[in-house]
Amino acid sequence: MAAPTETPRKFLGRLSLPERTFVADALRAETVGGVLLLVAAVIALLWANALGGSYEAVRDFHIGPAALGLDLSLQHWAADGLLAIFFFVAGIELKRELVAGELRDPKAAALPVVAAICGMAAPAIVYTVVNAVGGGSMAGWAVPTATDIAFALAVLAVIGTSLPSSIRAFLLTLAVVDDLFAILIIAIFFTDHLNFAALGGAVVGLGVFWLLLRKGVRGWYVYIPLALVIWGLMYNSGVHATIAGVAMGLMLRCHHREGEEHSPGEHIEHLVRPVSAGLAVPLFALFSAGVSVSGNALHDVFSKPETLGVVLGLVVGKAIGIFGGTWLTARFTRAELNEDLAWPDVFAVAALAGIGFTVSLLIGELAFEGDAALMGEVKAAVLMGSLIAAVFSAALLKRRVRTYQTLCEEEERDEDLDGIPDIYEQDNPEYHLRMAAIYERKAAEHRRKAELAGASHGEGDSPE
Repeated sequence: MAAPTETPRKFLGRLSLPERTFVADALRAETVGGVLLLVAAVIALLWANALGGSYEAVRDFHIGPAALGLDLSLQHWAADGLLAIFFFVAGIELKRELVAGELRDPKAAALPVVAAICGMAAPAIVYTVVNAVGGGSMAGWAVPTATDIAFALAVLAVIGTSLPSSIRAFLLTLAVVDDLFAILIIAIFFTDHLNFAALGGAVVGLGVFWLLLRKGVRGWYVYIPLALVIWGLMYNSGVHATIAGVAMGLMLRCHHREGEEHSPGEHIEHLVRPVSAGLAVPLFALFSAGVSVSGNALHDVFSKPETLGVVLGLVVGKAIGIFGGTWLTARFTRAELNEDLAWPDVFAVAALAGIGFTVSLLIGELAFEGDAALMGEVKAAVLMGSLIAAVFSAALLKRRVRTYQTLCEEEERDEDLDGIPDIYEQDNPEYHLRMAAIYERKAAEHRRKAELAGASHGEGDSPE
């Protein structure tokens, strides 16, 4: 008897209903945050170019307790403080993906993980090659490696394109893995010195945080002060303070226990995500995106190896890296692409991932901290590369907008009005019985209308 052949896995196949619901909720908040991020970036550019002196004065205004080593500029508070909230949410997302999402199954996780790794390696290689040939600084190799999910979703909202849930989930998983490696890059390559006393204190604080979670202790008045202490110690240790946010996010429990509708991690993420997407990230953009956009500045973006490497890394490296990694992994793992989609759809999403805003700006600040002029030029390159990637991907996605609309309408259709899309109830006998009853009522109504129409027609044709 021949052994049964293994059914090829579907790539970008339909999500389970709980996963689809989670992805929709998460991306809805990110989309709103992305629009606010766009608005903040535009305000920063207008403010910096129209009233540069006042912008710099506000951005560089220092506040905070100097005795605790926290007398920081507003720009510094935004980058080290507010982005810790962003990375806290990223830590929760990563934990959830590992225990309940796309990354829990190693076979299913291989494709988005490899795609994300290739999507970070290719831009770094592009930057390195450009600067090796042009004689530029290698310090910015990590700048074009990041993807900004909120900015990407804002672009989708602006151009009016709604992607099927499977593509949106793929984009979200890419961003989660991307954030993980960005965190590792920041921790490993941008830690120049260490204060072991402060680092030890931060580790002890994280241990207390973990213990309180395991003991089931509740109350924001316990965790928020503790989190602030951990953050302050991590900042003074020399390790980038956002690492504290990631570590605390990873400690939260993200799997369900019996009787739970939502895990603690999901509940806290639901509460904190609006703060991250609607406040922390837009304020970071406001104090980081204010760069000169004069003719000379734009010329420098395309003439200096550091800035050109960032632009090409985001636009070319991201698209080729993610698409190439995805195609090769699918080929060697025998994963079949969803028959409703095509490989150009994957390439369009790969191009969309070239929008690297928040984390790219942060890494640019860290990479060129000692050279303010070059830091500003690299920020301008991040903005320009993200803009080009946005326009390019929008053009690709618009070509398939009718296909996406049809797929989205099919995913949303709920003819029996039970709150569950019909596409998820095809194996449920009760659904088909409800639909049969609905169609019988419609048929009866049409028969009644036919009789009325016939009677009316008959009266009109009768002789006077």
